[in-house]
Amino acid sequence: MGDPRLLALALALDALVGDPYWLWTRVPHPVTLFGRAIGWLERRMNRATDSPRMRRVAGIGLLVILMAPLVLIGAKISGPVVDVIVVAVLVAQRSLYDHVRAVAAARDLAAARTAVGHIVGRDPATLDQAGVCRAAIESCAESLSDGIVAPVFWYALAGLPGILAYKLVNTADSMIGHKDDRYIDFGWAAARLDDAMNLIPARASGLMIALVSRRFGEVAAIMRRDAPLHDSPNAGWPEAAMAASLDVALGGPRIYDGERHDGPWFNGQGRQEATPADIGASLRLLAGACLVQFSVVVLAALV
Repeated sequence: MGDPRLLALALALDALVGDPYWLWTRVPHPVTLFGRAIGWLERRMNRATDSPRMRRVAGIGLLVILMAPLVLIGAKISGPVVDVIVVAVLVAQRSLYDHVRAVAAARDLAAARTAVGHIVGRDPATLDQAGVCRAAIESCAESLSDGIVAPVFWYALAGLPGILAYKLVNTADSMIGHKDDRYIDFGWAAARLDDAMNLIPARASGLMIALVSRRFGEVAAIMRRDAPLHDSPNAGWPEAAMAASLDVALGGPRIYDGERHDGPWFNGQGRQEATPADIGASLRLLAGACLVQFSVVVLAALV
């Protein structure tokens, strides 16, 4: 298990410093290194001539090849200073806040599209102002879960090896956990393991949003109703909670790689015309949820 005292220090450090731009332009971020390793192995192990079963086996092999030494290294180097620094680097409180705030602060639609393009996978050129705002809010909600709560959960549960394993799996899912012909079999293991590792954090994230919304019962009821509509077993929970808290409709149709995907609406009775003010409100909910999480960690440290 991770030390809650070190975790509290790491969360405070991340909130104060975030991801220094000057540092990550000179040395690669750990997640960047994970991505390079995943991409290198995928190009060699994911063979189109293999059967679907063999490609699934190869995808499992990729995770084993990368995760086993990473977990061992994490256990070997774990210590007070290393834990605080690594956890602060791998938790994205300040980074997420700054990226979402940049969308709200954009001077015009073109700048807002550019800013939101850094945090979403859909084509920003197809988004009007309301679409840009909804995309930023959705990213804020979903990234609260997989960028903040989940890394904290896995450090608390399994220490440095736990948070490193989670970030590797989450990175693999974002790169190869897709349903197209190339990845549907090879990325199957990464997608399923990421779903499992986010099961508790996603629901905890939704509950924290509901708590800081000051309308817990109403928001929680909408979250329980709408979260299962999402293709993902996890992403719908914080997204539906955020939609209900802001009284906006999130989700709906979006365009990826030139193709329209007709997704469900979360809190469909809410306003579809989201505004920069709604992004600001989502940032306050994000900050409140992070404060709730920090308070729990501090309480655990004191106990």
